Amino acid sequence: MPAPTGPRAARTGFSVRARITTTVALLVLGALSAAGLLVYAVESQRVEAQTVEEVDQELDEFARLKGDGIDPTTGQPFATIEALLRLFLSRNVPDDDEALIGWVGDAPVARFPGDDPLYRDRAFLAAARPLVAAGGSARVDTAQGRVLVAAQPVRQGGQEGALLVAVYLDEDRSELLGTMRTYAVVAALLTLLVVAVAAWQSGRLLAPLRVLRSTADDLRGTELSRRIPESGNDDITALTRTLNGMLDRLETAFVEQRRFLDDAGHELRTPLTVLRGHLELVDVEDPADVAETRALLLDEIDRMARLVGDLILLAKSDRPDFVLPTEVDLGELTEDVLAKVRGLGDRDWRLDGAADVVVRVDGQRLTQALLQLADNAVKHTAPGDEVALGSSAADTGEVRLWVRDGGPGVPEADRATVFERFGRSSVRQEDEGFGLGLSIVEAIVTAHGGTVTVEHDRPAPPHGARFVITLPPSVVV
Repeated sequence: MPAPTGPRAARTGFSVRARITTTVALLVLGALSAAGLLVYAVESQRVEAQTVEEVDQELDEFARLKGDGIDPTTGQPFATIEALLRLFLSRNVPDDDEALIGWVGDAPVARFPGDDPLYRDRAFLAAARPLVAAGGSARVDTAQGRVLVAAQPVRQGGQEGALLVAVYLDEDRSELLGTMRTYAVVAALLTLLVVAVAAWQSGRLLAPLRVLRSTADDLRGTELSRRIPESGNDDITALTRTLNGMLDRLETAFVEQRRFLDDAGHELRTPLTVLRGHLELVDVEDPADVAETRALLLDEIDRMARLVGDLILLAKSDRPDFVLPTEVDLGELTEDVLAKVRGLGDRDWRLDGAADVVVRVDGQRLTQALLQLADNAVKHTAPGDEVALGSSAADTGEVRLWVRDGGPGVPEADRATVFERFGRSSVRQEDEGFGLGLSIVEAIVTAHGGTVTVEHDRPAPPHGARFVITLPPSVVV
C-alpha cells in the first residue's frame, strides 16, 4: 500500500528569488537616481557659473573700450554714448542665447541681433531701466522665458546710457534637462538589464534549493534513496553535499532499523509461541504439569530478558554516551579480564602477553567485549581446551587485543556474517544464543574507532578462531 502523501508546504509571501530581484532593483534604481540628482545639481551650478562668466566677459570688454574713450576708427574721442555703444555692438558677436542692447536715456538705441524681440518686452524694459543708472543685474520673466540681464552704465557729459547683456536662461536649462532625460532613459534601461540579470542569476543560484525542496517533499518514510544533484563548487553546492550525506546516513539508519526490527520480531516470535503453546496445553488440575510448565516458561522468560537486554544495548550503541573514555592501563585491564574469564568454563586459560601502555578507552565496555569473545570461545571448545587472550601495542601506535581458542574455527564464508545482528555460524546443539554477542562486540569496538576481525589461529585443523580487536593510535595517551 503506498505511503500517504501529505500536502506540499504552501508558499507564503514573496519567494527568495523575487526578494533578491526586488532588492537589487531598488538598490540600482536608488543609486542611479542619486547619481542623476548629483549630476543635475553639479551641472546646474556649472551652467550658472558659465552664464555669469559670459556676462562678465562682455561687460569687461565694454569697460575696456569705454575706459580708452578713443574711437579706433577715427582716432578721436567718442562723440556720443550712442557711438560708443554702436561700435561695441558692431565688433562683438554674442552667443546664441545672448542679446546685446545699447541703452541711452530712457530707451534702447541699438541691439544685436537685430531681430531679437526682447527690447520690446515690457517686463524686460521695466527691469532694465533701474539698471541703466545703478548697474548690477536682475532676473526677469519675459514672454521669451526667464532672462538674466546685467548692465554696465556709461556717462558722457550730461547724457547717461548703458550696455545691457541679456542671457536666455531657459535655453541652457532646457539643454541640461534634455541631457537628464537622456540619462533617465539610459538609467531605466540599465535598471531593467540589471534586474533581468539578477533574476536570472538568482534563479540559477537558487535552483539547487528548489530541487532540495522538491526532493524533501517527495521523500517518504520508506523511500530515502533520492539524492540532490550536485553542480558547481560554491556554498550551495557544499550545502547540497552535506544534505546528501545526511540522507545517506538517514537511509542507512532506516535500513538498519528496519532490518533490526524484522530480526528482533523474528527472534521474539519463537519464545512467545512457546509460552503460548505451553500455557494452552497446561493441565491446571495436575500440580506436576503446572510445576513443569512453570519452570519451562521461566526459562523462556529468562531467554527473552537476555534478548531484550542485548537489543537495548545495541540500540544504545548509536548514542554519543555509549562509551565514556578514561585513561586505562591496558596491561592491567588484560590481566583483570583473564582473572574474570576463568569462571566462564573449565578451560586451559592462558595469557599471551599484556601491553605496557596507557590508553584512553571505556574500560568497562572493552572488558565487556573481551568477556563476550571469551564466552564465545567457551561455547566452541571442550573442557580442558586452550583459550588465550592478550594485548600488544605496535610501533605504528595501533593497539591490539585478542582472544584465541582451539575450536574448529570460523569458516571464511561466515566471517562477515558472524558480526551481523542475529548472524550465526555453525553452533553446537545446546547453544541457546541469539547471535547478538559478536554484534555487541563490534558495536563497542566501532564506538572506540576500531575494528574487530576473525582469522584462523592455526594453519592445520582444528584451525581455532582468533578474534582480534584493533584500536587506532589516537587512543594511546
